[in-house]
Amino acid sequence: MSYQLSIQHPVETEGVGLHTAVRSRIRLVPAPPDTGIVFRRVDLDNFEIEAHGRNVARVSYATSLMKNGVLLSTTEHLLAALYSCGIDNVYVEIDALELPILDGSAQPFMDLLDRAGIRQLRRRRRYLKVVKPLEISENGRRIGIYPADEFRVRCFIDFPHPMIGQQETEIVVTRETFSRELAPARTFTFTEDIDRLRAMGLIRGGSLENAIVLTPDGLLEGSLRFPNEFSRHKALDLIGDLALIGLPLQALVVAHKAGHALHTRLVSKLLAEPSHWIETTDTGAGDSAALTVADASPVHAD
Repeated sequence: MSYQLSIQHPVETEGVGLHTAVRSRIRLVPAPPDTGIVFRRVDLDNFEIEAHGRNVARVSYATSLMKNGVLLSTTEHLLAALYSCGIDNVYVEIDALELPILDGSAQPFMDLLDRAGIRQLRRRRRYLKVVKPLEISENGRRIGIYPADEFRVRCFIDFPHPMIGQQETEIVVTRETFSRELAPARTFTFTEDIDRLRAMGLIRGGSLENAIVLTPDGLLEGSLRFPNEFSRHKALDLIGDLALIGLPLQALVVAHKAGHALHTRLVSKLLAEPSHWIETTDTGAGDSAALTVADASPVHAD
């Protein structure tokens, strides 16, 4: 039996945005059942932007959301942490247009969620269960989603660099596996791309403190956290983008040299084609009973 979760206590952190270099503060606040993950621009009269595929704006080097002209950028790392931890309902208050990049991974957000604790709510969790495959491909890149009784991702990358090459990461996504295997993996870039990206108005807040920087034959500084940290980070990004489905998944998602644009195209196409999925309260173990208030009381666990 699975119930919706929120956080137990408000928590906050702050830092600079990767692309804007603007300093921002985020605060996670408990939310009631069936709220979902909702961003609040506190600098704009608490304007709310739901973390949902209908609000995807642009997705080049980060995933941005927009609603009624109000923009929010670089959401994927926080969303990956929330989604993997099974946080169904939370308000994310933010005072700028871009989330802080922190160390370039999802680990600081996992630490924040550890501080927040978990609250179980009196409402059954609903899952989006894929019942028919759906695939998208373009220019040698592809992504597909397939029926499964659990949430699993498989991510393949191929970069012509001696420290990357072909890498693949596959994981059944739970709080424990995400925390151990993916959360510490950092975003990365190449020295030859830095000037071009900055000319595009990107990575203005990038530094060696929040990204892996690769020279043509190695690392500019430091060391890797995992030998395949690059594919692990791409899997992290994929999970963050899949959070925009708005419900926890029961599916296998396979991404082959994909990125934010293809990830969010899959989200939009899946939501637009309901013959490929059903909503269920079944956890995958055959439990699909309806919830009543008498079935459960709130459980608090830090």
